[in-house]
Amino acid sequence: MEYGLIGETLGHSMSPEIHAKFADYKYELHPLKKEELEAFMTKKDFKGINVTIPYKRDVIPYIDVLDKKAEEIGAVNTIVNRDGKLYGYNTDFDGFSAMLSYNGVDVCGKKVLVLGNGGVAKPILLYLKLHKAKDVIIVKYKAEEGVITYEEAAKEHSDADIIINATPVGMFPKTDATPIDISLYPSLSAVIDIIANPSETKLVKEAKERGINAFGGIFMLVGQAKTACEYFTGKSIEDKEIVPVYEYITECTNKRNSIIY
Repeated sequence: MEYGLIGETLGHSMSPEIHAKFADYKYELHPLKKEELEAFMTKKDFKGINVTIPYKRDVIPYIDVLDKKAEEIGAVNTIVNRDGKLYGYNTDFDGFSAMLSYNGVDVCGKKVLVLGNGGVAKPILLYLKLHKAKDVIIVKYKAEEGVITYEEAAKEHSDADIIINATPVGMFPKTDATPIDISLYPSLSAVIDIIANPSETKLVKEAKERGINAFGGIFMLVGQAKTACEYFTGKSIEDKEIVPVYEYITECTNKRNSIIY
């Protein structure tokens, strides 16, 4: 394999279709069991790979040169093999940044609720820090250090400006679920759902019905792939090239769901 994606379960990934729109290399899906990861990473038989759940942290010990953003986030989703040395990056940060820019969302000075604090949330939290969000509150079902519950959020932070869902609640096939009751937050200017399938989650639909700027995670998915492709090839791709790929993948996702249902 020259280029591709590693992870534990890759059956529904659209990464090959996305990368085919940005470059002409062959991009393969390469599922790995946990016991196979060490041998794969040690062999280094690839030019460039993307990494998804659950290996974004597990691959770090095999990296020779770790990018600053990836180090601060604590996760790697893109690895480039340059003459036997592995370079690790996190392009989820870039994808999230591109998505907010495209949808006209400015987090500076805003109160932001981030739902969930797993691996998906890490690049988002770094972005919010670097772009000077005024208050960032992490929300989960169970309180822990640095995290509040949904009940506490509704009681103490009903004036939130932005909600970002970084949980899997609402993801296909459980599309009738929503992680939070947005009616309790009358000051919202934006609702962002990192979920890419379905293209519009119940959370996004409810927000749009209230006139709130709301969108799902497909643009982030495509944006991070664009940056990964740049690392793979060493060639720059203009941000405007993300848009037609985003539109194509959105259409594919909607068709796929209609077939499954």
